[in-house]
Amino acid sequence: MSRRARDEFGMLQSDVRELAVSRSTALRLFVASRYAATGLAQREFWLEFIWADQEYRAAVGKLARFCAEHAGSTRRRSLGAP
Repeated sequence: MSRRARDEFGMLQSDVRELAVSRSTALRLFVASRYAATGLAQREFWLEFIWADQEYRAAVGKLARFCAEHAGSTRRRSLGAP
């Protein structure tokens, strides 16, 4: 894999990690809001979680597409092919 591809992979992987943290935080806040917030506030926490979840899923999808696109080149190189 080229240096540029490795850099892109690292960036995509970092995005997934950061968004996973945001998603987990939003989920914890939503769960906690069930016992400590009004219905309207709970709805806001739910919407925040949904947004974070969609962002996370999009980042995972980008990483998966990248891996699928580059899978052949890494296999060939690991087997000694150019």
